[in-house]
Amino acid sequence: MRPNHSLIDQSLHARQLFLPGDPLAALFLDNAFPTNGDGYGIAWAGRAGTLGQYRQIGPAWDSLNLRHLAAQIEAGCFLAHVRAAPGQTIAEQNCHPFIHDGWMFQHNGEIPNFPELKRELTFDVDPKLYPSILGNADTEVCFYLALTYGLAHDPLQAMTRMVERVERARNEHNIAAPFRATMCASDGDQLVVLRWVSPDVKGASAPTLYHSYGPTMLHTVDGGADTLPDNAQLVVSEPLELHWSTHVWNEVPSGSIGIFRPEISPAFTPVDVDLQH
Repeated sequence: MRPNHSLIDQSLHARQLFLPGDPLAALFLDNAFPTNGDGYGIAWAGRAGTLGQYRQIGPAWDSLNLRHLAAQIEAGCFLAHVRAAPGQTIAEQNCHPFIHDGWMFQHNGEIPNFPELKRELTFDVDPKLYPSILGNADTEVCFYLALTYGLAHDPLQAMTRMVERVERARNEHNIAAPFRATMCASDGDQLVVLRWVSPDVKGASAPTLYHSYGPTMLHTVDGGADTLPDNAQLVVSEPLELHWSTHVWNEVPSGSIGIFRPEISPAFTPVDVDLQH
């Protein structure tokens, strides 16, 4: 199956990637940034309850290894990510998805002024988890904060506490720019999806996120179409089709957390964050 707006296509021609405030993105209309060429990765639910992971720093559109792996690996749950990191460190350790102790995690968006907040946010990570942080990206810190707050036991509460912690640091440092995030965490059995933008910043929008449930038909690069299984569930930053319908692709509500489980329609809950403390 090769949808005509696959993740590989989005690595070169993203249509809904916006990086407000970034100097390079400022050169494009509405701060659009069409290229995710700063690395890529996949993680999947592997054999005997283990997770597989493959990450590289090159662009996804130019990787024969990625194409061969995608054609061969079979799993009930995948996370896949292409990275745009203008002005940041390009290293394999910063490529998504991140994995630790049976969980995989990825993120689109940013913690504003992250170098200013990095030290105190990292200090909130459980000391037993801290040695596992290998890179310097804000996503990895968010992942380990969520693990610290009990991701394995109560994903909804853990993701909410992570957002609350970032917002508290942002407010204490008087940072005007918003925390923008679409995040996905999975243990291979469930998919936990978050879409967020700081509500105190008027006019700010969260990164785009869509989902599709059921026997979704995808338009392919050869002009045909393939249909996914009846129980398929997809969560994507952009629909996998160049011409898509809102009857197939539903926008994930901003300020919400969604839980996706096999054979069950996804349920969304508002992110209940206390911004006063």
